[in-house]
Amino acid sequence: MKLTPTTLALVLSAGSIAFASPAAAQYGMPAPKAPPQVPQQSADEAPAATKGPSISNAARKEILALQTAVNAKDAATIPTALAAAQAKAKSNDDRYVIAKLQLKAAVDANDTAAMTKGVEAVLASGYAQPSELLTLYLGLGKLQYNAKAYDQAGAALDQALKIDPNNVEALVVLGETRNSQGRAAEGVALIEKAIAVRTSAGQKPEEAWYKRAVKLSFDAKLPTTPTLAREWVAAYPSPKNWRDAIRIYQTSTGLEDAALIDSMRLARATGALQGENDYFRYTNTLVTKGFPGEAKAVLDEGFAAKAIDKSRATFSQLYTVASSRSQGDRASLAASATAAKAAADGKKAMVTAEAYYGYGDYAQAAELYRAALTKSGVDKDLANLRLGMSLTGAGDKAGATAAFKAVGGAQASVAQLWLTYLAQKA
Repeated sequence: MKLTPTTLALVLSAGSIAFASPAAAQYGMPAPKAPPQVPQQSADEAPAATKGPSISNAARKEILALQTAVNAKDAATIPTALAAAQAKAKSNDDRYVIAKLQLKAAVDANDTAAMTKGVEAVLASGYAQPSELLTLYLGLGKLQYNAKAYDQAGAALDQALKIDPNNVEALVVLGETRNSQGRAAEGVALIEKAIAVRTSAGQKPEEAWYKRAVKLSFDAKLPTTPTLAREWVAAYPSPKNWRDAIRIYQTSTGLEDAALIDSMRLARATGALQGENDYFRYTNTLVTKGFPGEAKAVLDEGFAAKAIDKSRATFSQLYTVASSRSQGDRASLAASATAAKAAADGKKAMVTAEAYYGYGDYAQAAELYRAALTKSGVDKDLANLRLGMSLTGAGDKAGATAAFKAVGGAQASVAQLWLTYLAQKA
């Protein structure tokens, strides 16, 4: 049974932040600093010395009227007062103060379209200070993203990243923006950079970033998907996350279940088997490939954990087959091992090692995989993979690491997953 991309997308989205939803609560405008208060002063008096903008006498009366209306949240008066102040503005200082008041009124009214105009007006005033620009461009990018004005959002966020190339918030929002523009690969790369920035600073990136990068990559069928999933589960290991990461690997490879047995074994090791589908796929594959002892052991674990029901015909029949086929199988392994070691090629050593692995005798399995690697007729990548798995089970972390690192070719991705799990073991 194959896991469809649609099903997997639902798995990945469960419990994650809905980054693509243009909700103001998610990418809202940061609360602006209060606009400078305009001192009461007659037109023939010189402007008071301040550290902020200096209001011209020509526009003072109108700006004061606008300030009064904004502070009073007088929605009926603000538009007229704003137009009057804008008409009288003589300097960048005037335009800046007016724009800040315009922005404050928009925030007070929770009017996102007006907030966008307010931020644009602050930037257009020519007075905004360098210390403000990052916040302004970032806020503008968020507002435009929420409004689905993705080209404008991208331009604003590009400006924010010119000021601070490592601003993780700008990186993540621009990543979402690029994805919305149909540039998923760029979007994923930007979120990956945010993760790298946070990691290099000695801080743990948010799990939502990993999940989002995985989902965008998966949906776009990018080759980065398995690697991203592995990085996610390395940072946030849990049975559920392991299950998703393994399913991503299985789906991305497009292989049939018979070729995925080593990833199913990893799901068992990480406690990631959940529900009837997982147990049936795994144990049915084991029986089909000739590992009834391992199938019986997995089914016993599922019954004990109440993950599957032994009374269901599907599992009772499968258990009967696995039990009958495994009778006497274990007792014959010693003789098979002796014959395998004496054989000219390594095929019998591989088969016997796999049987020992299924019964949980990892030390004997490792010995036979090592023997197989010295003989002809053996897929050395597969042998090293299963040697690493056996040594993991036997508790030889150093030996397992070396074996997994020796794996190349088609088995390399699943070996990397096992290495990730091995690194998490005490």
